[in-house]
Amino acid sequence: MREQHHRDALWQAIREGVVDVIGSDHAPHTREEKARPYPQSPSGMTGVQTLLPLMLDHVHAGRLSLQRLVDLTSAGPARIFGIEGKGRIALGYDADLTLVDLAARRTIVNDWIASRSGWTPYDGIAVTGWPIHTVIRGQVVVRDGQMIGQPQGQTISFLEIPGETPVGV
Repeated sequence: MREQHHRDALWQAIREGVVDVIGSDHAPHTREEKARPYPQSPSGMTGVQTLLPLMLDHVHAGRLSLQRLVDLTSAGPARIFGIEGKGRIALGYDADLTLVDLAARRTIVNDWIASRSGWTPYDGIAVTGWPIHTVIRGQVVVRDGQMIGQPQGQTISFLEIPGETPVGV
């Protein structure tokens, strides 16, 4: 977001392999909360839901390869944080994946945001590339762009590092 030279530096770091992970938080603050003067205004914004469409648009524009996007959002975090059973589609790994339509043209709108905040700073942004289905641990949780079922969060396990105490979140 910031100034252009910040964005240029981030893209350069991605191209040069300095950046290992792209992620987002989910800070579901209302517009009223965000309008408070600093430092009473909370940090962050909704971003988890818009991350993939925005990054797929960068793939479409040629700024990022699909393979690099997968590494930055899936394989990279699993590798860096030692998350067990995540980051790959392979035997013995959780069946976590999102199927996308690389040619789908959509516009991000506030009504699409599944958050108590009900808004996104990307409202009105047109993108090419859209998540269609999401599977978590083998269970379809988004079908044809619509969330289905109930949340099924589970504890994540981390790989043991010799000499360190294993940690679970």
